[in-house]
Amino acid sequence: MNLKQTLGIWSFGLTKIPLILFVRPRVIHLDANECRINIPLRRRTQNHLKSMYFGALAIGADLAAGLLAMQLISENQHKISLVFKDMSADFLKRVDGDAIFTCVEGDKIRELVDKVSRTDERHHEKLTILVTSPEKYGDEVLADFKLTLSLKKKQPA
Repeated sequence: MNLKQTLGIWSFGLTKIPLILFVRPRVIHLDANECRINIPLRRRTQNHLKSMYFGALAIGADLAAGLLAMQLISENQHKISLVFKDMSADFLKRVDGDAIFTCVEGDKIRELVDKVSRTDERHHEKLTILVTSPEKYGDEVLADFKLTLSLKKKQPA
């Protein structure tokens, strides 16, 4: 677990988006190209079938892509606003164990940040987040999320 980044997203959850803190995500890995987030399956995150609730899965996908994007944006000299435009998901198998959300789209995000830095327009990029549960299913993909990241350079006040 990456304690510094985990505490950072818990702080963000405490101050900005309480649902993030509620599911207690942990950052497993974060670098310029990849982000892996763990959300444990427990009473707070499971549905009536004892598998991960859709809302918890959406939070994990949002965090995996969003945290990677926020890190790459922070390396840029321009202030850039981040929002997700849309989301789709393919649920291939029930997530009935701790979920690992993996986004390896760092190169795409970096190119998008560079493009946004050069213009005053909003630009979008579709990102893929894969969900696995290694303790139960090894590397088998259980869900496949597609989120469209939308970035725009903030205008000076």
